[in-house]
Amino acid sequence: MSSDARPIGVFDSGMGGLTVLSAMEARLPAERFFYLGDTARLPYGTKSAATVEAYALAATRLLIAEGVKMVVVACNTASAVALERLTRELAPVPVIGVIEPGARAGVAATRNNHIAVIATEGTVKGGAYVRAIHALSGDIDVVQQPCQVFVALAEEGWTDSEVTRTAAKRYLGPLFRGASAPDTLVLGCTHFPVLAAAIRGVIGTGVAMVDSAATTAAAVADALAAQGMGVAESGAHGAPTRGAPTSGARTRFLATDSPERFARVGEIFLGRPIAASDVELVDLRSLP
Repeated sequence: MSSDARPIGVFDSGMGGLTVLSAMEARLPAERFFYLGDTARLPYGTKSAATVEAYALAATRLLIAEGVKMVVVACNTASAVALERLTRELAPVPVIGVIEPGARAGVAATRNNHIAVIATEGTVKGGAYVRAIHALSGDIDVVQQPCQVFVALAEEGWTDSEVTRTAAKRYLGPLFRGASAPDTLVLGCTHFPVLAAAIRGVIGTGVAMVDSAATTAAAVADALAAQGMGVAESGAHGAPTRGAPTSGARTRFLATDSPERFARVGEIFLGRPIAASDVELVDLRSLP
């Protein structure tokens, strides 16, 4: 295996993509990461496709300027509307989104060919999960439900509060009634895994719940191996390269607004503390 010491760039509209980062850190213990949260302009889920595409292109260009070897779009909304353009304009740097890995895992999990997808308004309107699922298996029935309030609840840290459980019942209760209900639920937003307990309380234990964070981490690992871009797990990163995190840190955090809030809220999604001093404030307007 090669020893490409350049970091993997990870981009999200805010902090939800930290669930993907956490899964990749666990799956790829020898790799380094740059995580960029566009916190100045979140949420993306209620914005137009053209606006999301422009924001995503600016953010990922910053990661390219930092010398990353791969870009992971850890945002379902950006993956849904901008992945094709990002793949084209960031070439030859590989770009991986979260839609296809989640769709593939959902198709593998369903037994009754009925899948529910919950996501932001933008992801649902774009229909990316429906297209990705049907590209894999055209006879699967897909129902979508926008759950925009879940994003705010997750960022407030209300992961299993009474209001979160009430919202889950309102969103999901009608979808999972009756014998013909979906047997698989795809969490089509990277914010949603932290709400898993409240969601599970509504859908029950018999429904498979697909978390795109774990499936995306697996897709990244496969892509690194296929392209010979991974770091050998011996931990030998080789000589320092442009863009490598400093001071031996494995992950470098970048945010476009309020590093203090990023650190405080980000802990919920990453599952470990983030020091505000470790979050760098960047201005996307400074890019050429």
